[in-house]
Amino acid sequence: MLAGGVSVQFGGALAVALMPRAGALGVVTLRLVVGALVLLVFCRPRLRGYSRADWGTVVVFGIVTAAMNGLFYQAIDRIPLGPAVTLEVLGPLTLSVLASRRLINIVWAALALAGVFLLGGGGFSDLDLVGVAFALAAGGMWAAYIVFSARTGRRFPQADGLALAMAVGAVLFLPLGIAESGVKLIDPTTLALGAAVALLSSVLPYTLELLALRRLPASTFAILMSLEPALAATAGFLVLGQSLSLAQAAAIALVIAASMGAVRTQANRGKAPELRAES
Repeated sequence: MLAGGVSVQFGGALAVALMPRAGALGVVTLRLVVGALVLLVFCRPRLRGYSRADWGTVVVFGIVTAAMNGLFYQAIDRIPLGPAVTLEVLGPLTLSVLASRRLINIVWAALALAGVFLLGGGGFSDLDLVGVAFALAAGGMWAAYIVFSARTGRRFPQADGLALAMAVGAVLFLPLGIAESGVKLIDPTTLALGAAVALLSSVLPYTLELLALRRLPASTFAILMSLEPALAATAGFLVLGQSLSLAQAAAIALVIAASMGAVRTQANRGKAPELRAES
């Protein structure tokens, strides 16, 4: 699980480094296209025997996946990786709080809001407001991703639904990537780096998370996911030289604590949501 988280966040850091060459939309396109191709070859999903509702679910899942990735990459193009993931994780946190409906979750929500307030220095004066908006919107899509990932998993065997959804997202995003980056997408260096981003951010972590879920309870898995902001901050510092102030580090710690508390509360009721990272 930790290896998967490290892979996702260092893949995100590599994506930031690639953006000057291909643009944010171009990087997302490369990630989705390469990730879809690898998953389609690996899973070889069958196309027959599904109902109209099944296909509707997987198409919506693909749209949500593409939107989540696109919004998040727009965010990290404007604000540091650690704060971006911290803001994004509020989406799954909100979903967990709403699913539980317990009074204690007011405490976790307040703790998370305190972290976000601290992250913005009381008014987000140190962060690009457009980047903040993109990160929050990506969080909303992450929550939707969790819902439709579960629905798709119930309708399609193994990872077939994810492979098909990634293909839908790749097809939808391809025109945007071509419009922004054009022939830059087929530059050998850009293509190789884009493939590395896809492997680090999609293919490798998904495989590792499948292995983790065979050995860990869903509640433990979800709590470990709360470490994503800290891993993102570490990747941003090591790869991109993005340092955090003491206040920003404390803010990330508060959001992590709130996420762990909310998921643990949900787990104690035996209804912990199976959260999975794809940003």
